Amino acid sequence: MRGVCAAAILLLSACAETGQEGERQPVAFTALSGWGPDEAARALPAFLAECRYLGRLPAEATLGPDSGPGAHVGDWLPACQAATAVPAGDGVAAQHFYETWFAPVLVSSSALFTGYYEPEIRGALSRGGIYQTPVYRVPEDLARARATDGRMVSGRWQGGRFVPYWSRAQIDAGALAGRNLELLWVADPADLFFLQIQGSGRVRLPSGQIVRLGFGGKNGQPYVPLGRVLVQKGEMSEDVVSMQSIRAWLTAHPAQARAVMEENPNYVFFNALDDVPATQGAPGAMGVPLEPGRSAAVDRRVIPLGTPVWVETTLPAPANQTWRRLVYAQDIGTDIKGAGRADLFLGWGDEAEQTAGAMRQHGRMIALTPRPVVTRP
Repeated sequence: MRGVCAAAILLLSACAETGQEGERQPVAFTALSGWGPDEAARALPAFLAECRYLGRLPAEATLGPDSGPGAHVGDWLPACQAATAVPAGDGVAAQHFYETWFAPVLVSSSALFTGYYEPEIRGALSRGGIYQTPVYRVPEDLARARATDGRMVSGRWQGGRFVPYWSRAQIDAGALAGRNLELLWVADPADLFFLQIQGSGRVRLPSGQIVRLGFGGKNGQPYVPLGRVLVQKGEMSEDVVSMQSIRAWLTAHPAQARAVMEENPNYVFFNALDDVPATQGAPGAMGVPLEPGRSAAVDRRVIPLGTPVWVETTLPAPANQTWRRLVYAQDIGTDIKGAGRADLFLGWGDEAEQTAGAMRQHGRMIALTPRPVVTRP
């Protein structure tokens, strides 16, 4: 699960909701610019991997809205069964499979696409030297309760009352110290801050060993975008705000960096991912390892988890490339809201970091909804 929404938008303003229903217009596969046998063959292995996970769930398990195509696991199982019969690498057969089992529905013609990635930062298993910033596991007193308006909220119980959980500033000041919650220690508080934005990452120990971290939970405090804080303080203008420019400002102003980061009270806790290979992404909200360029975070109230989603957009500079491909809705982000929003998982490493940090592109988003068996062409 994503910590928050990514790229420049999360650094300026809370992710705006772009409509619950979207345009929801049926379209033909011929309207998908760039769709064909090559892309179908490349995309099918990710669907098969997803199906292996779905096959372990009850057919009535919910993946998205309470009703509609793809809302429950059982809606996908006939297509999953048919996919196993498609010969590996056979583009014509793969294209026929998708066009037989799915119906394209235009969700948004002006969707906003951001990007996220797995950062790699320096850390150690014990405190010492430059490693002074703790990375916390989920505290045992972090609880969920239903608010008076029906929403589920995070907090803690204190004297029989449900109160907000500790804020970032309180945690930085030691609210969780001495409770044996430290997974490890990192060299730079800004590293932890951006790790929390991305929701998962890799920590390289002095020995060279890599420790994988995945999203564990949040303190439930509101998210305040750091870019907006810096703009309001007159430290930078909106047109230059990006993940890279904010990181540069924090590095150049070490005496002020902690106070600025603490203006965002939201705080993310992590789990250690002991059995995830280095060649795979961290598990998303579905439990499926995220695949660079094939996985995306969506609003599951609009697009059920597991849905193939056709994306037509461009990558930002320096790539400046047309990006037309089939991705899968395998993750969520608390602030990815509405039909016209998706956060594309771009992988790990320097290139993924640069692209994700600058990604704020528009384009078309088309969901491939499962056809009922009796209406397949």
